[in-house]
Amino acid sequence: MKPTITIGTRGSALALWQAEWVKSAIVRHYPSLSVTLEIIKTKGDKILDVPLAKVGGKGLFVKEIEEALLNGRIDLAVHSMKDMPAEIPDGLHIGAVPERETPNDVLISRHNLPFSKLPDGAKIGTSSLRRASQLLNARPDIVIESLRGNLGTRIKKLETENLDAIVLAAAGVKRLNLEDKISEYIDTETLLPAVGQGALCIESRKNDPEINGILSKLDHSATHSIITGERAFLHRLEGGCQVPMAAYGTINGSEITITGIVAEIDGSKIIKQVITGPVTDAEKIGNELAERLIDMGAGEILDKLTQEINTNEK
Repeated sequence: MKPTITIGTRGSALALWQAEWVKSAIVRHYPSLSVTLEIIKTKGDKILDVPLAKVGGKGLFVKEIEEALLNGRIDLAVHSMKDMPAEIPDGLHIGAVPERETPNDVLISRHNLPFSKLPDGAKIGTSSLRRASQLLNARPDIVIESLRGNLGTRIKKLETENLDAIVLAAAGVKRLNLEDKISEYIDTETLLPAVGQGALCIESRKNDPEINGILSKLDHSATHSIITGERAFLHRLEGGCQVPMAAYGTINGSEITITGIVAEIDGSKIIKQVITGPVTDAEKIGNELAERLIDMGAGEILDKLTQEINTNEK
């Protein structure tokens, strides 16, 4: 066994918390191992003044880390699962998925008001098209303001940008012990989470049996099955941050239920479907869910968005 294992991670407070958690979990199972962290700056960390949808969406926070994994500079990588693109580079795979944290989004508001009680025309900060479209669908009167930066920066901007509220993933807020700032956990009927939200992705090389053996101790099979279904949905729709889409799975006994949506950016239309089936068919169910949404009109929404993106890039 290698004397030292190197984990690749971004340098934000949340990314470091996640990498340290994985490090501790590995050492708990293998006390004799030395585990170190290597901080890698990604494109997403460098471009902070432009909405993600306009600079490439998913992949912005993982590409440089994956390159370090492929060339052997690091032994494994820790990401937020929701940052993972549908396609994973040849030679790499998801080596483990630990148990998922709370998947919901949360509202942090200036006067600790819930979403339904925010004033007419309230300004809500988020750069997520998924969040914006669903929030606008629920309340067309609100105004969405672009919000980038790490979690701490975004919370500060609630005051400095004169916003009424911001929306963040519950998992990150909880992991950084900022739960006292939460005004409301938004229910999944109002705001369906991003694919993989709340889960960690531990990525490794396929042909590294030693590391993959270690990571098997950190894998949570139920969460892994759910993520497999959600990511199959993402892959079929070729989704990224440029597409207002979401999928969320739950397991009850031997059955998995996955809910999926595709929305117009302005929230004027949301196409939604739910499928339940055997957990062993999670990937198949994720694919079928995407196909049903396409048949219901999601394809037209996605085609229109693609045309708009291509036009804007010219």
